[in-house]
Amino acid sequence: MRMRRKRHLDERLNKAKRLLFVEGDDFFFRKEEERFHIVNVVEVFGNANPVELEIGCGKGGFIIEKAKRNPDVNYIAAEKISNVLVSALENAEKVGVDNVRFLNCDARNLNYYFDSPFAGRIYLNFSTPYPQKGSAGKRLSNPRFIAVYDKLLLPGGEVIMKTDNAPLFEYSIESFSSCGYLIKNVTTNLHDSELSIGNVVTEYEKSFTDKGLPIFSFTAVKRA
Repeated sequence: MRMRRKRHLDERLNKAKRLLFVEGDDFFFRKEEERFHIVNVVEVFGNANPVELEIGCGKGGFIIEKAKRNPDVNYIAAEKISNVLVSALENAEKVGVDNVRFLNCDARNLNYYFDSPFAGRIYLNFSTPYPQKGSAGKRLSNPRFIAVYDKLLLPGGEVIMKTDNAPLFEYSIESFSSCGYLIKNVTTNLHDSELSIGNVVTEYEKSFTDKGLPIFSFTAVKRA
């Protein structure tokens, strides 16, 4: 079922524009050179603190909690569905965190916003598994997306993935491995392991663990 457009969506997005960069509906109709909107993270945050990125932030619960816990780290959260992202923006404004910014864009277009590696860590939390035959190209752990992350991550940078979907978990480990990443911190039951220490629980994660379902997780490290 398609999500109903939220009331006053454009006005609400505009109200929080201090925290937001918008891709725009005409992105794919622009000329290649017109698609670039390079974000200077030092200028945006006003400091040179380490930067981490979440792709597919939903309503922002994870990234806002990370920002609260780690005031000396800057966070960027990308979400392509503006109808969902507006909640993250409003939640960030309500909490008052100043070390998080949002990108309303498709993950495959992130290289149009950053022209050099900047991120020490990328988070993929409960990405859509796309289990249908022939849909692997849409998965955020597909090699074509990993090629994007490669340009965003600093040498030695990490991609941390959490999912409730075992086939996606297995596919993703194989995918990152095939792209030359080192795989570590592999667990098929995150909340019953030492890796749960310091873990920020997402909304999806809580719903799964409340049902007694295991959470799968691993870290992929970009080789220096």
